[in-house]
Amino acid sequence: MAPAPRPAVPALLDRFGRLHSYIRVSVTDRCNYRCTYCLPEAGLTWLPRQDVLTYEEIARLVRVFAAMGVRRVRLTGGEPTVRRDLLELVAAISAVPGIEDLSMTTNAHLLAPLARQLRDAGLRRVNISLDSLDPERFARITRGGRLGPVIEAITEARAVGLCPIKINMVVMKGQNDDEILAMARYFLPYAETTVLRFIEYMPFDGRWHENVSAAQQREVLASELPLSPMLDPDGPGDGPARYWRAGPLKVGFIAPLTEHFCASCNRLRLLADGNLRTCLAHEPHPNLRDVIRAGASDEELSALIRQIVRAKPAGHEVQVEGGRFFEGVMTGIGG
Repeated sequence: MAPAPRPAVPALLDRFGRLHSYIRVSVTDRCNYRCTYCLPEAGLTWLPRQDVLTYEEIARLVRVFAAMGVRRVRLTGGEPTVRRDLLELVAAISAVPGIEDLSMTTNAHLLAPLARQLRDAGLRRVNISLDSLDPERFARITRGGRLGPVIEAITEARAVGLCPIKINMVVMKGQNDDEILAMARYFLPYAETTVLRFIEYMPFDGRWHENVSAAQQREVLASELPLSPMLDPDGPGDGPARYWRAGPLKVGFIAPLTEHFCASCNRLRLLADGNLRTCLAHEPHPNLRDVIRAGASDEELSALIRQIVRAKPAGHEVQVEGGRFFEGVMTGIGG
């Protein structure tokens, strides 16, 4: 089926000329894991249910964004599979005219029994967080997670066609950076259906010392595998990653600190409470949930969104050493 034609409306541009065609939608701030780089050990006070966007409100906002040229939607959390109406939400978003790609980022603990239903509802791909292949280390990083259900979910997602499966590994110095090669070896046999991505640790609480640069990650891989840059990755939802070939395996490196991709950023982030972030850094804007519930029309929503996007900063200004760190916690922002 040919992609839907672009709408005859002005493109969703910021003042730096960046075209926005991709939105990440955090459907919940809740999560069944407590990953060390994402949540404080004591956990959080979750949003009251009435403060979270309903699936009808999310679908409406996606329709408004689609009318302004957004073509890709990624569902995030928290952990999206803990939301009870996830299947209805996926079906509603997949039916929005103009949306060409609907994917989801998940820890996959609950994914296996849902995979086929999600695919049938309109989900096309999954990104799965996997920071270790060692069960004990996995449990330590996730603060109680079990590796088995995640591996089972990867197998099931492959079987039902939620591909390519993108495996996301947050690399942390002294915690799992010795598994970079092991991760590549494990997924080499599944190169046709899998993309492996290594992500620099992002200092939401100032722990800059845990960062392992993308250059260091590539050096480790190149010690054993032939590594060559891909000039034209040409994959669905390639986003901010820079892609290389490690033998037959497509490998991406997401380096928000050492290899900024801010200049080409085309992403927006809709938080579960209706706040819209144009950047991982915090920005004070009117809450879209409150605007909707006050009776705003689609035209008024569109005008407000354009105003927010127009004010998008040039970049996040977070550096490897010193400076400010990202505000908030990942589970509330959606990555």
